[in-house]
Amino acid sequence: MSKNHHKALAYGKGSVLAYRTYLSSLTGVKEISESSFQGRSNILFAANVEVTVAGEAFRSSFSEGDNSLVVATDSMKNFIQRHLGTFEGTTMEGFLDYTARTFLDKYDQISSVELKGDLLSFEQMDRTKAEERSASQLVFKQSNNEQSQATIQIQRTDSEYEVTKQQSSLKDLQLIKVQGNSFSGFVRDEYTTLPEDSNRPLFIYLNIHWTYEHDHEALGDQPLKYVAAEQIRDLAASIFDQTETKSIQHLIYVIGCKVLTTFPQLLHVTFESQNHTWDLIVDDIPNSEGKVYTEPRPPYGFQLFTVTREDAAREQAKQQSAESAQ
Repeated sequence: MSKNHHKALAYGKGSVLAYRTYLSSLTGVKEISESSFQGRSNILFAANVEVTVAGEAFRSSFSEGDNSLVVATDSMKNFIQRHLGTFEGTTMEGFLDYTARTFLDKYDQISSVELKGDLLSFEQMDRTKAEERSASQLVFKQSNNEQSQATIQIQRTDSEYEVTKQQSSLKDLQLIKVQGNSFSGFVRDEYTTLPEDSNRPLFIYLNIHWTYEHDHEALGDQPLKYVAAEQIRDLAASIFDQTETKSIQHLIYVIGCKVLTTFPQLLHVTFESQNHTWDLIVDDIPNSEGKVYTEPRPPYGFQLFTVTREDAAREQAKQQSAESAQ
């Protein structure tokens, strides 16, 4: 281990739940053809927040048991929950930025604060009145599907606050495409048992993270610059549908390039993907193109990749060149 390894000094509070009704609606976002998303009503804004604070002022609390400068984590919980009541914005990114800055305003001994927030999904149910069906403005169901997440870290400097980390995310997106996916041409040696497949189903788990060139554009104050997790989800599914995928690596590269050309305000897109494709049980069903599958064995493959603007520009130039040649 290096003699100069970093010594962590931080503490915080996790699983801080806060539910706000009638937050201001998110409207005016850029509309894209791959998604029907036009905004969030925010009738119910549900957050699960984790806060981490750091600063040399807390060293004595570890080394000497001196708690004179320690902000109790229970106080942190109360601070986050109560500030959701005074927040006037429309997005999780905006709420975390607002709360982090007011946290630093309140406690001088804190050098930096990091907030990570999951936007818990509650979907509007339908209602029928006078034989007409519409979305209820009162009744919601909690969803256990994919979640959007935001992370921000703000550091105290001599004259101002500096954003040292900002990231928006879509977590736990699970997509299955039943055909139109291949995997072949990989290394074959004495350890290879996997057959090549020119048309397989592909079941993937995705975490997608995106970062803006200008941090303030993530907050939602300029809706046309804000990129919603729902749009990233829909765009990823649309690309999956249209792409004859040669591998998961190929798929996430294509998705990332499309995200960056659609939203040029983003700096890069990072993927954490997993392969959970089902195992084949019945290959031939009479008078049907269907097959029967089961869950795969526990080991799964995973991929990590960041798509940059340079990647997107090269892909776009390659496509334009191919179109010109036709």
